[in-house]
Amino acid sequence: MLAKTCSCIVLLASVFSASTSAQTARDAAHMVPTGKGWGAEAMRAHPPFHLPLSQPGGGAGANNGILYHGGAVMPGTVNLYFIWYGNFSSGPAASDTNETVRLLTSLFSVGGLGGTPWSRINSTYYDASHPVSGNFALAASASDNYSHGKQLSDSGVAAVVAAAINQRLLPKDANGVYFVLSSSDVAETSGFCSKYCGWHSHMGLSGADIKIAFIGNPDRCPTSCEEQLISPNSDSGADSMASVMAHETQEAISDPDLNAWYDLSGNENADKCAWKWGPVTGIPGNGAWNMTAAGRNWLIQMNWENSRGGGCDLTLGGKFYGR
Repeated sequence: MLAKTCSCIVLLASVFSASTSAQTARDAAHMVPTGKGWGAEAMRAHPPFHLPLSQPGGGAGANNGILYHGGAVMPGTVNLYFIWYGNFSSGPAASDTNETVRLLTSLFSVGGLGGTPWSRINSTYYDASHPVSGNFALAASASDNYSHGKQLSDSGVAAVVAAAINQRLLPKDANGVYFVLSSSDVAETSGFCSKYCGWHSHMGLSGADIKIAFIGNPDRCPTSCEEQLISPNSDSGADSMASVMAHETQEAISDPDLNAWYDLSGNENADKCAWKWGPVTGIPGNGAWNMTAAGRNWLIQMNWENSRGGGCDLTLGGKFYGR
């Protein structure tokens, strides 16, 4: 998810590698997603893959503002795994606390955000074999006490996930998304706060395609990654992380390997609605909210619905909003 203040021009091939060769006009095709909220130029990129128009959402050939490129989506109920990295008991920010852990655990557990009309916007995405269900839930959590220090690289994030699986703190699950959630004293050196607020990608581990994501505590950089300092649950870090985590969850499920659903600029579905909230209750900047889940109010960004011409909305089949 792109940071609010980011101005990013990149030539990345993926989250973990960069293209070092110049791209000629002959090779140019279109942009592909990096998982960080912006597109990168693709060499000899494959054209959009067209499914029959009878598919949900009108098929990849329908004019819904986003295209299918042949990759897999994540079917059924997707399991989420949290790795709390750093200090979430007494860290430097007011939100580096057990309360943040409790709030986000509640939101993403069974009975929370998964399966709601908002999450079911993702059911308009599919591959040749499966639709996205819109169901997800937290399956397990683990803690990591700065095993890779306070300066995490992208490869360091992947190593944190691999260690949690290899040490059997978390199961190896190809239909899961593993979130590394860092306290405010942790920097992600590829651009947390300056370029993005969170990202998702994937990696191979013992023959499995493992989906991973990073979200740092936005209290590290509120002007870049927080919409409001006074938040619905009186925890600006947790409330802001909730929206970024929701964003990355929807993208990881509909475009897990960065080769399924994105537009010609390389934007995935949630990228197309980044920092767009729709109608809110209350005063923006002073605890405004736009949905209720897990018994609490939240300000969660909209998602791009792949039907009816495409647009950002808060509920499947709901009204489209431009901001």
